Amino acid sequence: MYRWALPITSAKGYHGDMDLTGKKIAILVDQMYQEMEVWYPLFRFQEAGARVVTVGATAGATYPSKLGYPVTCELSYDDARVADFDGVVVPGGYAPDHIRRHPKANQFVRDMDAAGKLVASICHGPWVLCSAGGMLKGRKATSFFAIKDDVVNAGATWVDAEVVVDRNLVTSRKPEDLPAFCRAAIQVLGGTKA
Repeated sequence: MYRWALPITSAKGYHGDMDLTGKKIAILVDQMYQEMEVWYPLFRFQEAGARVVTVGATAGATYPSKLGYPVTCELSYDDARVADFDGVVVPGGYAPDHIRRHPKANQFVRDMDAAGKLVASICHGPWVLCSAGGMLKGRKATSFFAIKDDVVNAGATWVDAEVVVDRNLVTSRKPEDLPAFCRAAIQVLGGTKA
């Protein structure tokens, strides 16, 4: 019978110091989201001990992914308070185009950034950053290549890399970058240099 050599009671030590106990992370959700870009970070941060809350336009609403997989919104933009969270994740797919239509979503992301809290965005997610009131100006970032022009026009220096970290801002290009994306986000949340 095979036995695990690693303790499974604690997330600490599995990928370095990744204990996020006491941290609270918002993941923005809307229709046509990219499945892996919501669920991978959600489970990864939960594994590390964080409380993860899905935030969207309507609390209690269920949003289908690009393939129809549902996610339920726990908290509305109206009730999301920056003081209650340590970070926000903006996933990709077509959802960011719906998310950024809500001024309170853009304000929440902008205020999280202004507070120096984690803002992590992947694939088409930086569309929301482009709409979040100049927060990309003078920053380094990446995204899915198709929205590079949008990111550049919002004032960022676009870098083609699996993950780009600029202070509290973490960006990645595509689902294949999720391991590096989550590692960097956890390091920022833990206050260590990514």
